[in-house]
Amino acid sequence: MAKSRRLRIQCVNRVFPLTLTLNPGSTAFSSYDPKNGGAVEVLAGRHFSDYFTIQADYIWNGNALTLTSAAFNNGTPQGYQETRRSSQQSVIADVLVYFRKRDSRLRPYLSVGTGLVHFISSEERIEEVLGTPNLPPQRFSSNMIALHVPVGMDVNLGKGWALRYTFSETLSKNPVSDRLLPPGQHSLKNFQNLFGIIRRF
Repeated sequence: MAKSRRLRIQCVNRVFPLTLTLNPGSTAFSSYDPKNGGAVEVLAGRHFSDYFTIQADYIWNGNALTLTSAAFNNGTPQGYQETRRSSQQSVIADVLVYFRKRDSRLRPYLSVGTGLVHFISSEERIEEVLGTPNLPPQRFSSNMIALHVPVGMDVNLGKGWALRYTFSETLSKNPVSDRLLPPGQHSLKNFQNLFGIIRRF
């Protein structure tokens, strides 16, 4: 059995997705800019051999978002820019495959898993408004199935303790893009660099 508690900094889709629509007499675009935020993760797992582990994770993270949307219809502009606060709670089940025995000093691993993500976003302030745009709801939420793909390494510290580094990507549908006009085309991607301590029993 392995358990740990970790703090981490997370980045949500730092690609700054941009959607642009061009039609005769009209142009529209939308984008969102996510900011780094904090996160907490608790995990528990079971070793079935030196090379195979099943692990359950609970993850909470929060991020700030800046949403921007604008349209020009027959020369009439309208648009907005607003900042929002979002958070995600995830329950994930992972399968870990290690490449070295459990008593090795360094144990790199690959992992894949899936689970449920609950996403919440709420408006903090509207910074700019032009015309009468269609604003996102002040608060919206979504439940999503996600694919979780971590890779990393455990560093054995002795007496059952280990330092873990993980780089992971979580893919799901994008509830933010769904609220933009025009709607975005990108999935939601969480890229995470995690450091933590685990205890083996």
